[in-house]
Amino acid sequence: MGTSEAVLQVLSGAGPRVFGSDPCFSPSDSTCALNLHLKCSRRRASRCFEFLKCSSMLQYRDRRLSSGFFGNTKVDPSWLQNCKCQKAESVSGVTTEDGNGTWFVDNSKMLDPIDTMVNASNVLEFQDLQQLKRENEGLTSNGTNGAVSDTFDNISVDSIEDEAWELLRESMVYYCGSPIGTIAAKDPTSSSTLNYDHVFIRDFIPSGIAFLLKGEYDIVRNFILHTLQLQSWEKTMDCHSPGQGLMPASFKVRTVPLDGDDSATEEVLDPDFGEAAIGRVAPVDSGLWWIILLRAYGKCSGDLSVQERVDVQTGIKMILRLCLADGFDMFPTLLVTDGSCMIDRRMGIHGHPLEIQALFYSALLCAREMLAPEDGSADLLRALNNRLVALSFHIREYYWIDSRKLNEIYRYKTEEYSYDAVNKFNIYPDQIPPWLVEWIPNKGGYLIGNLQPAHMDFRFFSLGNLWSVVSSLATLDQSHAILDLIEAKWVDLVADMPLKICYPALEGQEWQIITGSDPKNTAWSYHNAGSWPTLLWQLTVACIKTNRPEIAARAVEIAEKRISRDNWPEYYDTKRGRFIGKQARLFQTWSIAGYLVAKLLLADPSKAKILITEEDSELVNAFLSANPRRKRGRKNLKQTYIV
Repeated sequence: MGTSEAVLQVLSGAGPRVFGSDPCFSPSDSTCALNLHLKCSRRRASRCFEFLKCSSMLQYRDRRLSSGFFGNTKVDPSWLQNCKCQKAESVSGVTTEDGNGTWFVDNSKMLDPIDTMVNASNVLEFQDLQQLKRENEGLTSNGTNGAVSDTFDNISVDSIEDEAWELLRESMVYYCGSPIGTIAAKDPTSSSTLNYDHVFIRDFIPSGIAFLLKGEYDIVRNFILHTLQLQSWEKTMDCHSPGQGLMPASFKVRTVPLDGDDSATEEVLDPDFGEAAIGRVAPVDSGLWWIILLRAYGKCSGDLSVQERVDVQTGIKMILRLCLADGFDMFPTLLVTDGSCMIDRRMGIHGHPLEIQALFYSALLCAREMLAPEDGSADLLRALNNRLVALSFHIREYYWIDSRKLNEIYRYKTEEYSYDAVNKFNIYPDQIPPWLVEWIPNKGGYLIGNLQPAHMDFRFFSLGNLWSVVSSLATLDQSHAILDLIEAKWVDLVADMPLKICYPALEGQEWQIITGSDPKNTAWSYHNAGSWPTLLWQLTVACIKTNRPEIAARAVEIAEKRISRDNWPEYYDTKRGRFIGKQARLFQTWSIAGYLVAKLLLADPSKAKILITEEDSELVNAFLSANPRRKRGRKNLKQTYIV
């Protein structure tokens, strides 16, 4: 009897009653059999062959097998060590005869009676399951067809999650035998790795959050402590060193020979602060993400000993001093150059890009929460609090745009010199782009991408807006308005693959001038309004923060239709995100991790608190009492902060 026939007999009630008197398995309810602990996971045959090889099994011997590919099944490491390269069919009873895609049965999730029914092969062919699904569509008359369809959908979603976890663990990097991070991408279709085999600070954040939510804390702890050791490493470009406290953009584990002994080797961490990257731009966001991840680790694991360490406290202070240092700028926002964040190529975001300001605000709140109360931190905390108040007022007041504010800008007077000027930045109404007049909805709004004298970047940048919601940089009303806009402009921002990194794209002469005719950032591609699946996790946190998780769930459902089939691309092209990016890497780690974090948080929204920062009452009161139009006066030298 074939496997599918045996299952069909059970479904129809004709098979042996191996389930005793369980009322779930009455002939009148043929769908209940699909609700057993029989979990089918679809695997690409190539990956299964790779995993089942003896060498691959040995590779996973010491890597937390109990929480890895074997589910809850305890695997004896000695069994792997003693593996004699037997045929793949003998491993866990799984066969790999069909290379066209197979539904593999996870033995650790099976009931014993099922084992006697499914025979020794323990394999359900994908074609058989499809036939089973078609035959069960005839059950509509008794109202069970919907349950069968939902069960098959759940099987498909489970297989995508299983595949994502498998790929995420395959991307793990080890240093001296311990996990330390995940590489940016492991694309087997590309012969040129470039720097995608590095561990990037910003790219690891969703991976780290995924591991934290899964209860695997070691890799995140190791990442935090080892990247701290790389802070302000001796790196130079043209005899110039970066500022003290700078975190690297990425690092790579290299094996080098020991001095004086070519036969012996050691592993070293080689950081990149931007001196080897395209454009040679130092990363501003690395240190900010590091602080955010440090807080998330403490909140999720309950291990506060890491953030209390002297070296970690020193690392936090160095980042803060670098960001809070006095300069020539009159604004509370951080002044940075193009390419210093997720958009790491020339895209006209130089100045005060929203993404950096949102991360800056979030990092300040996280750091204030973690800094140990001591005399040496008093001045730093005072400067930090003052910056939080000024930054929140500046962004909420001057970056916000909705239909009412747009009409106000449309009627701006220019060349105003007084302290009571309405048009403080001398914005010319003609700067309002024609697309925005038609695009802005009556309900909803967003924070613009950049603000400088006589310049407003009206583009919508997803990460900056979403993290403004998460960090409470945006007010509660503004946060809901941002999600209202995403819903209203769903076709433009989500469409066939979430989520646009920015909107709209630069085109024509504007693209030539602003990007320098960048061939990778052509219209509706890459950073120029491409669609990035990794943004799913930020969208999910923002939706949970505002108690609107259904928006994120809808976006995740859209991504699930394609992302696995497309081999987890880095980004998608075209207005609707229909095509895989023309230069996109496949099996991009943060696309994989972003999906997993979104799924984990939607399953348990309470866990999002490790990332969310709430605005405290003291900051709100200080913000309400702030007077941005106070007259100039001599700076009180007694209140100078040591930063």
